[in-house]
Amino acid sequence: MKDNKFNNNSLKSLDSDSLSQLLLDLFVNLAYQEGDFILSSGQRSSYYINGKQVTLNANGALAVGRLLFAILPEGTDAVAGLTLGADPIVTAVSVVSAYENRPIPALIVRKEAKGHGTRAYIEGPELTAGAKVVVLEDVVTTGRSAMLAVERLQDAGYQVEEIIALVDREQGGANFYQSKGLKFKALFSISEIQNYYRQVKY
Repeated sequence: MKDNKFNNNSLKSLDSDSLSQLLLDLFVNLAYQEGDFILSSGQRSSYYINGKQVTLNANGALAVGRLLFAILPEGTDAVAGLTLGADPIVTAVSVVSAYENRPIPALIVRKEAKGHGTRAYIEGPELTAGAKVVVLEDVVTTGRSAMLAVERLQDAGYQVEEIIALVDREQGGANFYQSKGLKFKALFSISEIQNYYRQVKY
């Protein structure tokens, strides 16, 4: 698939099924690779998904923003995620929310406290105590990365009940979140991406 596949259509007017198909095409053609890889979790894998190849793509960012905004739980006060993978995702959702006349701010959670100034873990507007924040992630494996964001946000006094990912690698993340009392959903499972990859590539 070429990236200009949808040039003759406005991405703003595409329905959710068409946006999902666009995003699946982008994951398969830009982000998914097979080989021998070491993941951030330290696990060895026969495939790798570089989500930033999709979320930093103009069409991908808009599709991500629209699809995730549409499934945010009612009453969401902000979206947040752990840097670096979630940075373009929370930004895309926040921009789409403004176009939809329901502006939702984005927060970026640092892995380590900022080394100067306020030494903050969280970048973005300060919310009222108890604000409802949804954590976003690109690819979930064990679930530990997004969990760090959850803990930082809870320590700041915010309410976090749900994590939404673009891709679930189906390697324990969903069960881990459930054990922590968190809801979890993903736009795609790794099985869906791999099945479509084989249809397209072979």
